[in-house]
Amino acid sequence: MTSVGAMFPCAVEPEALPSFAHQVEALGYQELWVVEDCFFAGGIAAATAALAATERLAVGIGVLPAVMRNPATAALELSTLLRIFPGRVLPGFGHGVASWMEQIGALPPSQLAALGETVSAVRALLAGETVTTAGRHVRLDDVRLRYPIAEPPPISLGVRAERSLRLSGRVADGTVLSELSAPAYLRWAREQVDAGRAEAGRTTPHRYTVYAYLGLDEDGEWAVRRSIARVLRGGDCSVQLGPLGIAEEAAELARSHAEEDELAQALPREWVEQLAVIGTPDEAAKALRELHDAGADSVVFVPAGDPAQALSGLAQAASVGLTDPVVTEAWPA
Repeated sequence: MTSVGAMFPCAVEPEALPSFAHQVEALGYQELWVVEDCFFAGGIAAATAALAATERLAVGIGVLPAVMRNPATAALELSTLLRIFPGRVLPGFGHGVASWMEQIGALPPSQLAALGETVSAVRALLAGETVTTAGRHVRLDDVRLRYPIAEPPPISLGVRAERSLRLSGRVADGTVLSELSAPAYLRWAREQVDAGRAEAGRTTPHRYTVYAYLGLDEDGEWAVRRSIARVLRGGDCSVQLGPLGIAEEAAELARSHAEEDELAQALPREWVEQLAVIGTPDEAAKALRELHDAGADSVVFVPAGDPAQALSGLAQAASVGLTDPVVTEAWPA
């Protein structure tokens, strides 16, 4: 069954995280996810604060840019968290936004190689292996953690496109799919991951975590529309929209509406229903079931709009029973 989680919005000041995490746990959610976007708050530090403020909540880190840390340092930090809070940490790595990585002087010649080598090294180190490698990005010489993990957690890649999804299948234990991940895209992404798993001969379970904008009333739906419009105007979403057959139409719609609010208003509701969790309690529950049927192991609600209203939206989702029938273990067997 599918686990249901909530995201701590990166636009909220980090000092609000402990209280937010405590309230999310009280609402009955199984997971809380934090992000590491430049230049808001650090993912490891945020996860530590959330774990310390709660008792049972699994905390996902979605995602750490692979090139911002040496893999030995990343493994050290993660192993410390995993030993203090066993069974409650869900690490994730990603490419990092190229413009941000270039801004800090960390953009590698190949983001794909850097991500694959980093995750492979971190997984091996957490498992207690001695790692010596000289790759295109990662260079380690006889490195071994003093405090490895008896049962390492699934490490996920936060990726979107075909080559990166295949990489996730080859080297990772899970995949984190960002907002605008409709069921049709999730099925397509699973096909790419499965191709990578087959290439590597991997048969262990692969965990799919899906971020979904949440808006359960009129104001919430408008906030979701604005969030979708902002994404459409800010970058290429063709990979995620392609399996829905709306990529070209969405790009043209974005080009023809210069203002964010105009684009938000122009979005067909059937698009919004596929790209987010909106509407009545029954409609929201239906959207969650569709993501589950498409293969989601975890759906993480991303409250749209004013961050101060985030808990209100999450409380609405909990109150309509979305979390009750879909509890699962944080680490699949």
